[in-house]
Amino acid sequence: MIYLDYQATTPVAPEAFDAMLPWLRDQHANPHSPHAPGRRAKAAVEVARAAVAALFDGGGQIAFTSGATEALNWAIQRTTGPIVTLATEHAAVLDTVAAIAAQGRKVTVLPVGPDGLVDLEIARAAITPGTGLVAAMLVNNEIGVIQPIAALADLAHAAGALFLCDAVQGYGRVAIPPECDLVAVSAHKVHGPKGIGALWVRNGVRLSPLMHGGGQEALGRSGTLSPALCAGFGAAAGLLAQCSETDRAHVSTLFHAAVDRLAGWTINGALDPRYEGNLNIRRDGLDVARLMSDLRDVAFSAGSACASGSGRSSHVLRGIGLSEAQARSSIRIGFGRYTGGHDLTEAIDRIVAAAASQRIAA
Repeated sequence: MIYLDYQATTPVAPEAFDAMLPWLRDQHANPHSPHAPGRRAKAAVEVARAAVAALFDGGGQIAFTSGATEALNWAIQRTTGPIVTLATEHAAVLDTVAAIAAQGRKVTVLPVGPDGLVDLEIARAAITPGTGLVAAMLVNNEIGVIQPIAALADLAHAAGALFLCDAVQGYGRVAIPPECDLVAVSAHKVHGPKGIGALWVRNGVRLSPLMHGGGQEALGRSGTLSPALCAGFGAAAGLLAQCSETDRAHVSTLFHAAVDRLAGWTINGALDPRYEGNLNIRRDGLDVARLMSDLRDVAFSAGSACASGSGRSSHVLRGIGLSEAQARSSIRIGFGRYTGGHDLTEAIDRIVAAAASQRIAA
């Protein structure tokens, strides 16, 4: 199997697995217990917290969560005032603001251009005094474009609003602008385990808990933490810090090798600024379901894993102006640290050949 779905989830780093194993096999104490085994578990959690926090620009506090979806819900539901966000955000943002809008809180969803980027003048007109929260994704999970987060945060602050960044796809790969007030991240998108994420909150920002029942974790979050998941996240974060330059160079090499083989295909979204580990491409008339069936030993995506099975085409691709047919003729290829160059080029060549055979058959 050639795995090219890094935006859905990444392979667990061996170092992260090794960091988790003792806490799964031998050490079972509750990190919130005061006895010696509990204190050892708590120490492991705090080592992990420091590693995750080290990739931020200081001045804030990390609270572990069950994942980025919880972190985003927490930030959105526990802030006040009108919300401004973008049409190409993850469902964890768009569905949450839709639920809040149904309760009477004002929500403005800004369009993006054909390149996937927000127009800052449109944003400036929408982010006015009285706005409570502006939410935008650093790296889009479907098309990889990088939004002007620092500029959006400046607009939010000028209006007296907080700025929330969904940094799930960019954490450790693309610099998180220091202007952010709240940042959501996830372990399994950076070679850590599933089931854990974090919310970073700038010092001075007050956020009441989303869940109640003990307040064991930072910022009053309730629930027993898993030392194993925390340790895995911490190890993965530590590797990001160590391997960032090597990872970036490897991903760039893979990206250009792939693009060189995609004559006749269109890349969806801006080429710059973009995280190069995300390649969303289309070929008019492509039958994506047939392509995936023909290439069962190549794992790629027809869109966000979070919306798979819904029957809907990608809201991100429709948001950049693609027709329904164009959106349904697009695939997403994601790669990274553990993708071999030969594996990627072989997979691309097979995708191109299988797509060409469809046109011949038609």
